[in-house]
Amino acid sequence: MGNICARLKAKPAPPHSSAVKKRSSSRRERKLDDAAIREQAIAAAILFKQHQQQQNFDRSTSLRYPNGVSKKNSSSSNTLPRSSSSRARSLTDPLLQPHQLLNQDVKVDDLETNHIVLVHGGGFGAWCWYKSIALLEESGYKVAAIDLTGSGVSSFDTNSITSLSQYVKPLTDFLEKLPEGQKVILVGHDFGGACISYAMEMFPLKISKAVFIAAAMLSSGQSTLDIISQQAGSDDLMQQAQIFIYANGNDRPPTSFDLDKSLLKDLLFNQSPSKDVALASVSMRSVPFAPVLEKLSLSDLKYGSVRRFYIQTLEDNATPISLQENMINASPPEKVFRLKGADHSPFFSKPQALHKLLVEISKIL
Repeated sequence: MGNICARLKAKPAPPHSSAVKKRSSSRRERKLDDAAIREQAIAAAILFKQHQQQQNFDRSTSLRYPNGVSKKNSSSSNTLPRSSSSRARSLTDPLLQPHQLLNQDVKVDDLETNHIVLVHGGGFGAWCWYKSIALLEESGYKVAAIDLTGSGVSSFDTNSITSLSQYVKPLTDFLEKLPEGQKVILVGHDFGGACISYAMEMFPLKISKAVFIAAAMLSSGQSTLDIISQQAGSDDLMQQAQIFIYANGNDRPPTSFDLDKSLLKDLLFNQSPSKDVALASVSMRSVPFAPVLEKLSLSDLKYGSVRRFYIQTLEDNATPISLQENMINASPPEKVFRLKGADHSPFFSKPQALHKLLVEISKIL
C-alpha cells in the first residue's frame, strides 16, 4: 500500500491500436491524483460503516466477533473477502490474506481472555483500527473498537463535551455491561491512554491487562495537558498543528481543537501509506479540550492492580520517544515493547508488527 505511487506511475499510451491490453494496463497504472485518493478514502470509510451495520453495531461501539466455523472444517469461511479489483495485491497488504501472516498458532481458549477492546486517540475513531480488527479476528480474538463521545460515528457535538467522564462514557458503558467474571484487554492509543486509565480506576476487576500505544500514561494528579506541556516549544510540531475552537466565545476557554490538515502527515502519519493518510484526513474530528485539562485520580488499589504494558513508536513526531520515556520512567509498566519504523499511528504504518505485539501481550501469564 505504501508504494502505490510507484506502482501507479504513468506510462505513455502505445501507438498501435491493437495493443488494447497495454493501453488498459497503462490507464490502471497511471498515478492517482489527490482527488482520486480522497475518493477512495471516502469509499473505504463508507464500506467500514456499512460493515458495522451488517454486524449489528450500535452507534457508540463497533463490536465484532470472529467466525465460529473451525478452519479445519472450512478454510474459506474464515478468510476475508477478496477485492473485486483486477489488480494483483502485494503481500505487503495486511488485509490480503491475514491467515498467512502472523500468530496463527494462537490458542485463544487457553488465554485468560481473548477479548480485546481498542480505544482510539484524540480526533480518531473506531475506524482507525480496521487493519488491527481484521488481523485479530482472523487469529480468533473477540474485538470491540469503541467510538468515544463526539468521535467516529458518534453524533454528539465535540464542543459540548465538558468532562473526561462524558467523553469516555461509551467505554465505561461497555465495561459496565460486561457479564460478571468476564475480563478484557484494554488497548489505548494517544489520548486513549488517559481514557483507559480512567476506566481502569472504575473497573479494575474487568480488565486483565492494559496496553498503552504511544499513549498518555499518566500518574495520579496529572492531566494529559501536563504531559503535552513537557514537550512544548516553538519548534514543536503538535503545537504548530493545533487550531483551537472557541464555541463559547473568544473570551472563554477553548472548547476543542483541530489539527491542521496540511501538517497531519508529518505529525501523525510520517511512515503511513498515503491511502490511510487520505482516509484519516476525511474522518478525523475535533478533540474536546475539557478532558485534556482534567487531572486523573488514580489509586494503587484499583488502577495500580491492573497489569500495564507500553508499546513505543520510534518514529513518532506527535509523542516523541523522549516523552514516551518520561512517562514510562515516571510510572513504570510491567514491560515495554519498541516498534521500529512506526510513526504515531502504528495501526497504519506497522499493522502486522503491532498485531504480533498485541498477541504476545495477550499470552503473557
